Formats: sequence, C-alpha cells, structure tokens
Amino acid sequence: MTDKSNYKNVYFLGIGGIGMSAIARYYIHEGYRVAGYDRTATPLTKELEAEGAEIHYEDDPELIPEAMRSADDTLVVLTPAIPADHREWEWLRNNRFRIEKRSQMLGHLSAGHLVMAVAGTHGKTTTSTLCAWLNHAAAGEGCAFLGGISRNFSSNLVLGEGRRMVVEADEYDRSFLRLYPDVAVITAADADHLDIYGTVEAVHEAFEQFASQIKDGGVLILKEGVALDFDTSKRTLYRYSCSDGGDFHAENITLLDDGSYRYDIVLPDGRIEGCKLGILGRIHIENSIAAVAMLWCAARIEGKPFDSEAVRRALSSFEGVKRRMELYINTTEQVYIDDYAHHPEELRATMESLRGIFPGRHLTAIFQPHLYTRTRDFAAEFSEVLSMADDVILLPIYPAREEPIEGVCSELIGRAITTEWQICEREALAGLLATHPTDVVVTFGAGNIDAVCKDVAEVLRNKVKDRRE
Repeated sequence: MTDKSNYKNVYFLGIGGIGMSAIARYYIHEGYRVAGYDRTATPLTKELEAEGAEIHYEDDPELIPEAMRSADDTLVVLTPAIPADHREWEWLRNNRFRIEKRSQMLGHLSAGHLVMAVAGTHGKTTTSTLCAWLNHAAAGEGCAFLGGISRNFSSNLVLGEGRRMVVEADEYDRSFLRLYPDVAVITAADADHLDIYGTVEAVHEAFEQFASQIKDGGVLILKEGVALDFDTSKRTLYRYSCSDGGDFHAENITLLDDGSYRYDIVLPDGRIEGCKLGILGRIHIENSIAAVAMLWCAARIEGKPFDSEAVRRALSSFEGVKRRMELYINTTEQVYIDDYAHHPEELRATMESLRGIFPGRHLTAIFQPHLYTRTRDFAAEFSEVLSMADDVILLPIYPAREEPIEGVCSELIGRAITTEWQICEREALAGLLATHPTDVVVTFGAGNIDAVCKDVAEVLRNKVKDRRE
C-alpha cells in the first residue's frame, strides 16, 4: 500500500464483496484495524467478523467506529457497487478521507510482484484459483487475491513466499485497467456489463487496453477464437484452447466413470501426459490449460524450472472453487450441483458439461437471473441455453445494485423457453423440489440462491433415502 506508514486503519465500503473481503483479510493479517459496511450479513461477513473485522449493516455515518473517524490515519476502500448517494460515502468524501477503489488497492498491492492476472467475461475465477493452487502445490510459492473461495485454501486470500501474485482481473467498471501484469490470461471477451460499456465494441476495446498494459517482455495467453487487436511488439502472444489447437491445448481427452476427465496437456516445448483434474466438467480442462500456461510462462520469465510432474500431481489435488460446479450429491439416483454461472455462455458451458457427464439423464435447471439490465440484454440467449434442460425453474431476478426496469422480469426469459418451466420464489424452492421429479439438478446464479443450497441438498438426499426405504 502506498504511504503505508500513514495509516493504522482501513475502512471498507462493501466489505462483504468477494474481491473486497480478500483485501480486508490481507490487512487483518498485516495487523491493521479493519472495519466496514455492507448491506446484508452473509456467511462471508460473519467469517470476517470472526477474524477481527468490525462490520455493520446500516448505512449510517454514525456507525463508523470512533477510531476510524480521522482522515489522518484511516484509508477507505470502495467497491464500485456502492451507489453515489450512499450516506457513509458522502460523509467520507466531505471529510476528505483518502478513498481508493478496490482495483486501485490491487494495483498498489501488486507492486514488486510478478503479477499473474486472469481476465475474461467468464472462467476467470476457476482459472485464477487453479493458478494459485499450482503455484503453491507445484512451485512452492505465491500469493493470490481471488474472486471466489478456494476449497483447497478455504479462503479467497492466499499468502505465500516468492514474487508471484495471482490476481483476478475484473472487467466490471473497467477495474482491470488498474493492473499492469507480467503474465495475463484472457478467457473470453463476450458482451457483458452492457450497463457499463454500452456496446460489445466497447467491451473489446477495454480488453485490448488491458492487453496493451502487459509489461514489456511479458506474455498474453489468449483463448483461441478471441479476436483482440493490440501491440505484440513488446510482449509475447500465446493461444490456448481445450481441443481446438493453439500453443497450449489438450489431447487424448477421456471421460472417466466418476465424471472426471483424463487428458494430456500440450506445451510449446513438450507435454504433460495423464492429467486428471480433481473437479468435474469439461470446461475446466480448458481452465486448467490456461492456468498451466501461466505457470509455464512465469517460470520462463523468472528463469526457473517448470516441473511437469509436480504440475500433474497438483492438478489432481485441486478441489475447485465454492459455487463453481460445486458437487453436493452424486449418485446413480440423484445429482445436485450448484454453479455461479450468470451469463448465457457460462450457463451453456456448464449445461454442456453436465450433458456430457450424465448422458440420457433428466436435467432440471434452476436459475436466478442476476441484474435487470443483464436479463433485459440477454433474455433470448438465456431462454435458448436453458431450453437445453428437460425442465426449468426460474427464480425472481436478483437486483444487486439495480432498481427494477419496467417489463423486465424472469417471465421474460421463461416465455421463450421451449421446455417445461415455472416460476418459484427462492424461499419456496426446497419445498417445491420435495414433490418435483428430480434426477440431475443444477442451481445457477450470482445472487443469493446459494443461501438455499443446503436446504435443497437436504431435500434431495431425503428423497433418495425415502426411495431406498
């Protein structure tokens, strides 16, 4: 952090966000006094409180701790999701506190590190988390600020020796343009966050600018098929894919009986044979290739050896990310998976993976749309991909930072779905599933649908138990 000696306290507006909470955890670990506001209490905010953070859930400047009411010794970190009329933000501005966006803080924290940044409209959380695990398990070093809770680390913050720092580079609000990585992956550049960008052309321009900010002598690892125009004269460009060729790709992909895959990873100078990832889903083969490519490139930049056998072992011990194809139940009678997917292409990747893993089985897709603008902009695409299921249950839209838009509701998606569908309130979902025919069930969404996952899993387990009795 710049001017580190000037501050004893760090106050977070939106402390419960997945990216914000990783930074909060870092400053708790470093011995700072940490406090913050968030709109609602969640399991993550409760964990932060247990770790030492002081958190309140009402927008009231009077609730800012007395020890943090001086701009001389308190730094403020802000998430872009906080609205401009937020009373605490206004009070802090008026009292001339130094206020940094989350992305600015990541820029400060990355100083002096070999930055390994993962960007893309989908796939970046699993890819960055896997890269952090490969650094730890195969290279024995590295820290990371992640956009999800790693099941291996039980955290979204990783602290370790060495210069390597993995960062999830978020395109929302152009936040990733605060980063100047040494090695970067771009997994996708699809239309998203059109409430911010306006057009897909503007999205592409932002990703091109991000690519142009890679340091001289650095590397961009770009998904095969993603077209970006940027200067490669001072940096190296590699391509990767699952099985469509490129400098890094997979061969000999085999689906195993447990739903996982065995495959070889082809590198520019060789291959890693017999890889097996510790999580389900063909899409994660692609993510693993991107992560391995980052590790290979970092080793080249640092002049360090790349241990293929250690990487192969680390892939097999990767446990994934909470809410990324998170497996609750997997039997011949009942499967239940929860997934964070909230963009049509993310849903498509997961649905195709499930159809490949569980061919011929009845698939029930449960989807909580995230944001009114995203629902409005991609209603047709959501309808198309959800029609891949045998039946669909839609929850009301999770608004997050947005106000309702007239005529935009979950029915907008449902009306064009070509299979059976219905609307259900989140609180009634577990009860509905108790009497609903189920086989393979997947819940989707980036809102608060995860709050009912344990109830859903319990209902589905009880149904299996009742059938056996």
